[in-house]
Amino acid sequence: MAIQQAAPTEVKAIDCLHYIDGKYVPSLDGKTFDNVNPATGEKIGIVAEGGKQEVDLAVQAARKALNGPWKKMSANDRIAVIRRIGDIILERKDELAALESLDTGKPFWLSSSIDIPRSAYNFHFFADYLRSLGTEAYQMDDVAINYAIRRPVGVVGLINPWNLPLLLLTWKLAPCLAAGNTAVLKPAELTPMTATVLGEICSDAGVPDGVVNIVHGFGPNSAGSALTEHPDVNAISFTGETTTGKIIMAAAAKTLKRLSYELGGKNPNIIFADSNLDEVIETTLKSSFVNQGEVCLCGSRIYVERSVYDQFLTKFVARTKELVVGDPFDPKTKIGALVSEEHYERVTGYIELAKQEGGQILTGGRRPEGLDKGFFLEPTIIVGLDRSCRVVKEEIFGPVVTVIPFDTEEEVIDQANDTHYGLSASIWTNDLRRAHRVAAQIEAGIIWVNTWFLRDLRTPFGGMKQSGIGREGGMHSFEFYSELSNICIKL
Repeated sequence: MAIQQAAPTEVKAIDCLHYIDGKYVPSLDGKTFDNVNPATGEKIGIVAEGGKQEVDLAVQAARKALNGPWKKMSANDRIAVIRRIGDIILERKDELAALESLDTGKPFWLSSSIDIPRSAYNFHFFADYLRSLGTEAYQMDDVAINYAIRRPVGVVGLINPWNLPLLLLTWKLAPCLAAGNTAVLKPAELTPMTATVLGEICSDAGVPDGVVNIVHGFGPNSAGSALTEHPDVNAISFTGETTTGKIIMAAAAKTLKRLSYELGGKNPNIIFADSNLDEVIETTLKSSFVNQGEVCLCGSRIYVERSVYDQFLTKFVARTKELVVGDPFDPKTKIGALVSEEHYERVTGYIELAKQEGGQILTGGRRPEGLDKGFFLEPTIIVGLDRSCRVVKEEIFGPVVTVIPFDTEEEVIDQANDTHYGLSASIWTNDLRRAHRVAAQIEAGIIWVNTWFLRDLRTPFGGMKQSGIGREGGMHSFEFYSELSNICIKL
């Protein structure tokens, strides 16, 4: 599934403090919570637990920095600083990848080949994109000229999930900084370590104090709610679960904050009989089980044209059984641990529900033999469920997929769209006309044809329906992180 890379010989976890106004600080009341390694279930460190007071301090620092040296910095200098952040991330790749795997339970080869390089590229991409950024101008005959200027939106709260901690955090922070904003970051409480190190990296790259601030904590009645309700925060960018997104929207409404959401997904993977089945199988293994299935873009609903359904299942089950579940730092491991005990119980609860709903487990559904500690689960394939079952309709966010046959193009389009979500979809066919025809009818923000997770960062990324609000990527990110003012000059 990826190029294997050896883990560092010594992996050390770190304790996590807040990063406010260029300094690492504990919580004012001294409160902490434990950081747990998902692969062992054991405590590996402590994390400062912030709340309203810490968020207030971070927002004050960000507000002050908004009008300080950061504002006076030329675009070329800001570009150099942002690129340097990416460079330092690459210089510290092994360290950051190890911390990411300790926090998330994902294989080290995945952290080191995808998460950390992509995190660096996010800064490189948006720094380069800033060079070509323009606005617009209009001439009103001989009467007037209108032109637009772009300015920062202000202090932005960035709330991040636990599945791709540094990758998704930098996906937000890079364009936020490129547009000239300051930020308060609230990392997921389950995965705090790489975000903590990012504060030091930003400082080493030349980011002025107060421009980037990090407050650890939880959501309700903690750092998360304090950030979303804060009157001096101008915008919130959130990636995470749909229910939490609704809570944030209600809190942000009091101050009419600008919002950008990338929420849940229950994504269809549509396989027509004329596709290259071997290619389909290899990519479907990734889209089903990579990162333990803890990816919002995973194709968890697999629809297969009936004439190749049995053939697909035979090959797919056989290849799935070959996937090695185990120690994230073992190069042979393909699937690591689920992120927490609570999430493990949630995912296995859906597997039990599938049995109650009449589903048949073709492979997986259990803890692998010999892995008594940690939150490990075999990749799971379920058949025999219809479209009304909860396991087919609700986001599980684990290594669990359902496979359902279909007979006609119209039928599968109807089933694919029968969901509250609309994040992504994959379509497999060698019929060019069908590819265009079906893709145009799928209600999703990003649709892949004969591939999955192939990303051009210039393109719009986001979801329809309850999968999100707004788009990120290229110009779309700058539209969110900046304000436009039109200036009309009468001639």
